[in-house]
Amino acid sequence: MKTIEDLQVAGRRVFVRADLNVPLADGTITDDGRIRAVVPTLKKLVEAGARVVVASHLGRPKGAPDPQYSLAPVAGRLGELLGAPVAFATDTVGDSARAAVAGLADGQVALLENLRFNAGETSKDEAERGAFAERLADLADVYVGDGFGAVHRKHASVHDLPARLPHAAGGLIATEVGVLEKLTENVSRPYAVVLGGAKVSDKLGVIEHLLTRADRILIGGGMAYTFLKAQGHEVGDSLLQEDQVPTVRAYLRRADELGVEFVLPVDVVAAKEFPDLRTKAPADPVVVPADAIPAGQQGLDIGPETQARYAARLADAATVFWNGPMGVFEHPDFAAGTRAVAQALADSPAFTVVGGGDSAAAVRLLGFEESAFGHISTGGGASLEYLEGKTLPGLAALED
Repeated sequence: MKTIEDLQVAGRRVFVRADLNVPLADGTITDDGRIRAVVPTLKKLVEAGARVVVASHLGRPKGAPDPQYSLAPVAGRLGELLGAPVAFATDTVGDSARAAVAGLADGQVALLENLRFNAGETSKDEAERGAFAERLADLADVYVGDGFGAVHRKHASVHDLPARLPHAAGGLIATEVGVLEKLTENVSRPYAVVLGGAKVSDKLGVIEHLLTRADRILIGGGMAYTFLKAQGHEVGDSLLQEDQVPTVRAYLRRADELGVEFVLPVDVVAAKEFPDLRTKAPADPVVVPADAIPAGQQGLDIGPETQARYAARLADAATVFWNGPMGVFEHPDFAAGTRAVAQALADSPAFTVVGGGDSAAAVRLLGFEESAFGHISTGGGASLEYLEGKTLPGLAALED
């Protein structure tokens, strides 16, 4: 896989596929981590005299312009981080995009509007996707893939466009792949994996793959209640994927056969209703045993005993991968479990990887310094699919 150093970029239009899919609240960016992650690549191109055309998706618009998913706020923040204005095109391949690119001088940057405002970006029809990729290719001379959070998508700007231009990986993707290789090849042991989040179905593939690689797997978040149900416990009104119980039960048996330690909650923080994340109003939490959650209560975080147990099981690890919060970390009554796991990783001398998505957002929201962790990924879904052993379209497209 080539890198920027292998390309001649001075005076050339360089299309950078970034992942600027940041959370917005009333048009304000609430977490700019993904923007900051691509800045080193952009600065390198700017300093080399490239004419940089940045493109990304944001949210899930339905193939047509939707103001709530505009990248306009991102253009402003990107300019602040680069220390120079960023021209913003109000479309993807139309008159505004062509004018913005034509107006670039060496070392200047333009940002295109949300790629998903064009149906060709995400189309499953190869001809439609290819036609959009052709129009994007007309805007550039060189392609740099640096949107790790999108490399598991077979989208026009990720998979089809690199085939039409000289291409290379940006610094962010090179770093992400290097980190994931450390989690799959010659792993330092003990190797502990912490998995959370809402749905166990989102993590089945990675669990199956890690059963033959990890030494211990710690489970939290909404997915924990399907595991507890598989052990025969009552879970009250907690989130439950009943159809996944047989699969989870089989994984627990398989882990026992392989000598992989599965660590599940022994207590949970529960409430009668899901908390109001907007007002952060008190939710009257109670701590209950994980094997006897009362009817009418739903588990929303791992309890204090579980927090201590998980911290102990991470203390002697040499490698830790964490993907998914332990509870509803956005509300103060249910953030302690996620904070405890983050603190355990921050205190650990191990090689620690926070696997993107909500986990990355949580460590920043809870006030942790990013430098406290070995690596914070920009792509939760991409990280999981890589660890499942899948071929990621966006990475395959960058191979020579």
